[in-house]
Amino acid sequence: MADETSNGAASGAQLSLQKVYIKDASFEAPGAPHIFQDQNQPQIQLNLAQQVGPLAENVYEVVLTVTVTCKLAEKTAYLAEVQQAGVFGLSGFDDQNRDVILATYCPNVLFPYARQIVSDLVSNGGFPPFLMQPINFEALYAEQMRRRAEGATPNA
Repeated sequence: MADETSNGAASGAQLSLQKVYIKDASFEAPGAPHIFQDQNQPQIQLNLAQQVGPLAENVYEVVLTVTVTCKLAEKTAYLAEVQQAGVFGLSGFDDQNRDVILATYCPNVLFPYARQIVSDLVSNGGFPPFLMQPINFEALYAEQMRRRAEGATPNA
């Protein structure tokens, strides 16, 4: 009985991961091979983006885009971008809980896949291994909701 409650079956809410796939992946090393001679300290920039789109009733595609740019001085050493996607089935959730799951749980599921692909792309590109640190999608969602609330309040 405890298992039924923990997975939401008792309340009628259900969540299923139907598919995980790479929607797009790219790697560029515009200055190679000369960039490998550069001894400057690398500057890494990490950008995350997320899109959610309905596919069918109670079925959603979530796409997590991870872009990593490494610069040495002002030259781009490499640019790696991955769009890691998943198809998720959600039923029995109210709108607010559905949105929270799509914005937090789903990217948490996709992130390890994207992290591995980025790491492989960078290593296969001839650069030192790059390991992305875990991302707190719950905190990002909370910050996004806080900003929306501030934007909705009239200025005095």
